[in-house]
Amino acid sequence: MTGKILVSACLMGHAVRYDGRSKPLIHPAIGRWREEGRLVTICPEMSAGMVIPRPPAEIAAGAVGEDVLAGRARVIEGTGGDVTTAFRQAAENALTLAQETGCRYALLIDGSPSCGSGFIYDGTFSGGRHAGHGVTAALLKQAGIEVYSNREIDRLVERLSTAD
Repeated sequence: MTGKILVSACLMGHAVRYDGRSKPLIHPAIGRWREEGRLVTICPEMSAGMVIPRPPAEIAAGAVGEDVLAGRARVIEGTGGDVTTAFRQAAENALTLAQETGCRYALLIDGSPSCGSGFIYDGTFSGGRHAGHGVTAALLKQAGIEVYSNREIDRLVERLSTAD
């Protein structure tokens, strides 16, 4: 086995998203990886004590996860609450779990202010989005973990087929 995969809990069918729903990822590789014991499931926000349901949150002012980690941007709820500290803790928890369990890869739900790796929402709560990483995805990438969005599962399958 070439490495474990940290995976967003919502992609595994857990109802942990801000709205109390899941977004199960149906793909033949998921079952195979589960049988091989490769999947390590986490909802970063839940690991930081955030409740379900909770107000939607976005990284403010069109910033990205790297900006939040550097202290240049905030994560704000649609109700105006500042949840930056919780999102930073969520990212640290995910990184710790990944490192403790030998995850070399991460498969994360796109769009999330935590897990987004291809796009995130722009902080206006209008549905606008832009390229960028969420806070957890950014921290995992900084630590050398390869991050893939749910839309890139076939790329991850290919990557694992060529891994040492």
